[in-house]
Amino acid sequence: MVITRATEYAIRTIIFLARQPRETIVLKKDICRTQNVTPAFLTKILQPLIKKGIVSSQRGVGGGFLLARDPQDISILDLLEAQEGPLSLNHCLTDENACNRDAYCAAHQVWSEAQAAMIRVLKSRSIAQLATMSEN
Repeated sequence: MVITRATEYAIRTIIFLARQPRETIVLKKDICRTQNVTPAFLTKILQPLIKKGIVSSQRGVGGGFLLARDPQDISILDLLEAQEGPLSLNHCLTDENACNRDAYCAAHQVWSEAQAAMIRVLKSRSIAQLATMSEN
């Protein structure tokens, strides 16, 4: 599994926003310049984050973007799921009825444990933590 370029840019953008003073509206052009992303692509990657209540947008003169939630309350998992949807290592883990072999498949338990561990790690890392570690 490889995250999409949109998800990578979304995470970098949210870390950038988290490094700004709380409640600061950041101009779109400043995000584009610092994150090396086009305005159209930035709009596309922020739409799911706005829909999930992670980012707010302000229109008009002086408009831009800001975090809608405290960076401490935003995990990497939140961003990945907002961009990509629910995480699944294998089709058999998407829902209970996705695979009828899970009762006897030797690999099912491995996939399940690996997915649980991945989700646990991604949930345990907040954007606030990453913002203090990151320079960009």
